[in-house]
Amino acid sequence: MLRLRHSPAITVAAVISMIAGTSLARWAVELLPLLIIPLAVAVWGWRAGTDADAEGLTVRAALGSRRIPWSDVSELITDARGRVNVRLASGKAVALPAVSATDLPRLVAASGQDLVTDNAP
Repeated sequence: MLRLRHSPAITVAAVISMIAGTSLARWAVELLPLLIIPLAVAVWGWRAGTDADAEGLTVRAALGSRRIPWSDVSELITDARGRVNVRLASGKAVALPAVSATDLPRLVAASGQDLVTDNAP
């Protein structure tokens, strides 16, 4: 199984922001609700990502996940920024969090398939 996640530095930075925000919230209690923002970023950074195995992909968001069997995948697409989307047989595209174009060979290898590239201009 292949697990692709965002850098742990995102979660660390969010925790540091929460610590700094707590001292501000002591000073001005009305700022306490602002601590929700770094908390949400910490949860997203820790949880969001993509898992791949021989059966399919699991796309994980901050609060949920979605299982996509390989039989529903028609192609893996990269955009100009190097992010990867999966195009489903239905035509819908799903973004793969924490997956970059350089991760594609490992992602395809986790599926047990061979990598086929489109060399069209």
